[in-house]
Amino acid sequence: MTTGPVQTEQQEIDLGKVDGILEHHAMERSKLIAVLQDVQEEWRYLPEQALRQVARRLELPLSQVYRVATFYSAFRLEPRGRHLISVCTGTACHVRGAPMLLERLEQVLQIPCGGTTSDERFTLEAVHCMGCCSLAPAVRVDDQVFGLVRAARLDALLEDFR
Repeated sequence: MTTGPVQTEQQEIDLGKVDGILEHHAMERSKLIAVLQDVQEEWRYLPEQALRQVARRLELPLSQVYRVATFYSAFRLEPRGRHLISVCTGTACHVRGAPMLLERLEQVLQIPCGGTTSDERFTLEAVHCMGCCSLAPAVRVDDQVFGLVRAARLDALLEDFR
């Protein structure tokens, strides 16, 4: 059984940490979603080697683990940045300039919407609604929501997270 570090293209995955997560959940198959949540919290995505270890240790087919990991939109199979930037594209935000904010962020970060910067600092995404229409256009960085955002303010906003 492999439990040491495994080198991947993105980063080193310590399979011992995966084992620790599994043991925390008492090696129960019924806790697969919770296990995957904890794995993702550790690495900001679900590394292939971690998924293989989960399948091996829980004695589940790898296809079943992948089925769960790809069914739920909360799970990511690609690395995410340390900071998640979400631009609201709901109706109020759209009308008040969200498309321009998204375009400006793509230019500044040099990534498309849905992408992650090469230094894995930022991931950019569009979301349908943040529920703060009175603050439109709204941008969320991690858990902080910024309202009435203008393109000129984006550089200063990003600098706070660099």
